[in-house]
Amino acid sequence: MPTRQTSSSGRPKSPRIQVVLPEDLCDRLGSLAEAESRTVSNMAKVLIQQGIERLERQHRQAAEEATPLRPASTDRFRAALEQQQQDGFKRLRGAPRRLRLQRPSG
Repeated sequence: MPTRQTSSSGRPKSPRIQVVLPEDLCDRLGSLAEAESRTVSNMAKVLIQQGIERLERQHRQAAEEATPLRPASTDRFRAALEQQQQDGFKRLRGAPRRLRLQRPSG
């Protein structure tokens, strides 16, 4: 959970998190920050924002693609059940109307 600190004026500061990175990833982050003329902390913030936005976009697209299938299949199922009720239930072909059990002789 991010920690929230208070500034000397009493206003809350932005939440802070701590992340442990492998050395090579930290070096790459530092190189990117330098190339963009940003601090390492600001570069990490920008990359996290971009990653979150990309993942949220992917989740929205997946949800939008999955949503139309559910109502259509539900509607087809409901229509089939309503049709069965209107037609009346039919016996399966070849199914006997009554089973006759034989009493054991003895």
